[in-house]
Amino acid sequence: MKYLVTGAAGFIGFHVSQRLLSAGHQVIGIDNLNDYYDVNLKISRLELIKTHPEFLFVECDLADRQGMAQLFAEQGFERVIHLAAQAGVRYSIDNPHAYADANLIGHLNVLEGCRHHNIGHLLYASSSSVYGLNQKMPFSTEDSVDHPVSLYAATKKANELMSHTYSHLYGIPTTGLRFFTVYGPWGRPDMALFKFTRAILAGESIDVYNHGQMRRDFTYIDDIVESIIRLQDIVPQKDPEWTVETGSPATSSAPYRVYNIGNSQPVTLMAYIEALENALGMKAEKNMLPMQPGDVLETSADTRALYEIIDFKPQTGVEEGVKRFVEWYRAFYKV
Repeated sequence: MKYLVTGAAGFIGFHVSQRLLSAGHQVIGIDNLNDYYDVNLKISRLELIKTHPEFLFVECDLADRQGMAQLFAEQGFERVIHLAAQAGVRYSIDNPHAYADANLIGHLNVLEGCRHHNIGHLLYASSSSVYGLNQKMPFSTEDSVDHPVSLYAATKKANELMSHTYSHLYGIPTTGLRFFTVYGPWGRPDMALFKFTRAILAGESIDVYNHGQMRRDFTYIDDIVESIIRLQDIVPQKDPEWTVETGSPATSSAPYRVYNIGNSQPVTLMAYIEALENALGMKAEKNMLPMQPGDVLETSADTRALYEIIDFKPQTGVEEGVKRFVEWYRAFYKV
C-alpha cells in the first residue's frame, strides 16, 4: 500500500518507515527538518532510507495548509501514520506557540487531508503525558485524562478529541497511540538517555531531577514499531451499541480507538542510570535537582487492550535496550 509517514526524519517515524519499506510498501515521508534538535541526526536518518526505491521524501511543514492539501491531492495515500509533532514537555514551557502550530494546526491539516481523500486508516501519535495528574497505576485508557500538566500534554489530548470529531462526522477510522517514554538507537538528543550518555562520555555530571525519585515505563523502539505495524492493519469499526454512559473512553460509536503502547514494566530513574553505567563501563557523577515543572512522578502503562488485539508484548528489557543504544551511539559518534 501507499503510506504517508509524517515526521519521517524523526526517531519513531524513521524506524516505522524502514519497517514499512522492508515489508514492500510505498512510503512518502514528510518532515520540516526543524532545529529543535540536531538537524544532522535527522538528515543521517533520512540518508539510510532515501536510497530505497519505494521511498520519497518531501520537506513540508505540517502547519502549511496549502502545502499539506497539495501533498494529499497529488499522492493518493491509502493510509497515514502521523508521527510528526513538536515534542518535549520542558520545551513547551518556554515555546508554547510552537506546539499550537505543529500539534494543533498541523494535526488539523492532516485530518482535513484524510477527510477529503478517503484515507482508509489514520494512526497518530498521542502520549502518556495526557494522564497528567492521574495517580492510579497503571494508567489505563479507561481513565479520565482531563488534567494535563504541560501544554505538550494538552495538545496531545486535543489531538485525540479532534480525531474523534472527524471519526464521528466523516467516518474516518482513527487510532491514537499513547506512547510511553520511547528510547533506543537513533533516539532523540533531548531525551534523558541521549543526554546522560553524551555527558558521561564527556566526563560531565548529569542532571537527575526530583533527586532520582521517579519511575518511567521505558519502551524500546523496536517494540513500539512492532505495535504500530500490527495496529495499522486493525482498522477501527463503528460500534452502534456504544454509549458515553456505558462505553469505554478509548472507544466510540464512531470508528475511533485509543491505545497505550508501553513496556508495562516501569523502572526507577536510578535503575535506568545504572543500566547506562553498566553499558558504558563508567560511573556517572550525579547532580541531584528538584522536580521540574510539567514532569510527573511515575508512568506505567496498562496495555491489556492493545495486546489482546495485536497478540504482541514487548520483548526488550531496559538492560538490553540501553546496551543497544550505547552500541549505536559509540558507532555513530565514533566515541
